Amino acid sequence: MSEPNQTPQTPQGEHAAVIPQANVSGRTAIIVIVVLLIVGAVIAVVGILHRQNAREALAAETNALAAPDVLLSKARSASPNSEIVLPGNVIAYQDAPIYARTSGYLSHWYFDIGAHVHKGQLLAVISSPEVDQQLLQARADLATAESNANYAKSTAKRYQDLLGQDAVTQQDTENFTTQAQSSNTTVKSQIANVQRLEQLTSFEEVYAPFNGVVTSRSIDIGQLIDQGAAKELFHMASTDVLRVYVNVPQIYSRDALPGTKAQLTFAEYPGRSFEGTLVRTAKSIDLNSRTLLVEVDVDNRKGDLTTGAYTEVHLKVGRPVSSVIIPVSTLLFRKEGLRVATVEHTADGDIVKLVPITIGHDDGDTVQVVSGLDPNTPIVTNPPDSVIDGEKVHVLQNPGDGKQEQGQ
Repeated sequence: MSEPNQTPQTPQGEHAAVIPQANVSGRTAIIVIVVLLIVGAVIAVVGILHRQNAREALAAETNALAAPDVLLSKARSASPNSEIVLPGNVIAYQDAPIYARTSGYLSHWYFDIGAHVHKGQLLAVISSPEVDQQLLQARADLATAESNANYAKSTAKRYQDLLGQDAVTQQDTENFTTQAQSSNTTVKSQIANVQRLEQLTSFEEVYAPFNGVVTSRSIDIGQLIDQGAAKELFHMASTDVLRVYVNVPQIYSRDALPGTKAQLTFAEYPGRSFEGTLVRTAKSIDLNSRTLLVEVDVDNRKGDLTTGAYTEVHLKVGRPVSSVIIPVSTLLFRKEGLRVATVEHTADGDIVKLVPITIGHDDGDTVQVVSGLDPNTPIVTNPPDSVIDGEKVHVLQNPGDGKQEQGQ
């Protein structure tokens, strides 16, 4: 008999060989996947870092290009002097606009600009027919009120006499007495109204309030004049004595004493000076400019000087004055006052610092700085109007080295 079919038996050694081969293939696949993930992550990180570095480099380059290029110069010391030269503004001792106090039409004016007039002199005449008619009406009302008051007074007196004879009643007598008193009150009211209108009609004639010069005339014959400050008729200034206001730096304020003589020079009078006297001070240092406001009066009875002029005031001081000289091109005119842009070297770069200054003598090309700036301070030449305090700048040239760097 043939032997039954038997399933071939796989040797135990072959099973042992197949199973490890499958495990090895699975581990290899996992390792490959992990390696790929790591490589992908590395590539992603490298890309992100590259883009971040590119953005930072672009931002740095943008900031560097945004910083304005500036040239520097140095403030140089001036020779010590026992005199300070300060700018001053000349104004009139008395200055007043003249307005109308009544309404109407201008019928005549008598003085034009530049005319010298005396106090109380007639300047113009305003025609106000409405006010004139109101005055006539008020006077007529006053006459009526006075007549009524006289009649009421005489009637009250008769009744008081008749009352003593028991010819009239007490009540009638009191009524007429009260009526007489009321009439007197009406008369007083009408008198006040007449006086008011008389004052208004007196304002039809415009007079000079003080001795001076007519500096402006803004009216003409036939123009409608409104009462109040809507339109100025004339402008007058008293110019026999002129006031000159000067801001003296705090360091020299103790030398600005009333009675001190000062010399004034004007561009229109080269080689000539006018003597003034310091008459009063504000006795207070201004917190913004650190200066003392003083007033210098100058005699102008000859009429050589004009109001609104610029002058240089020369004041003697008790000790020599140290100052610095800077170019005019370094000045910045701001609403807070005169400034210069200095440069400070910091770890973050060159930073602008706006410094307030007080100038003395100005010869057109350079100015004398009497306070606010130290010698050899680096200052920006021709600073842009947009420069602000704390702004970064790129210095093209250091003062005194003569070397110019390449811009980025």
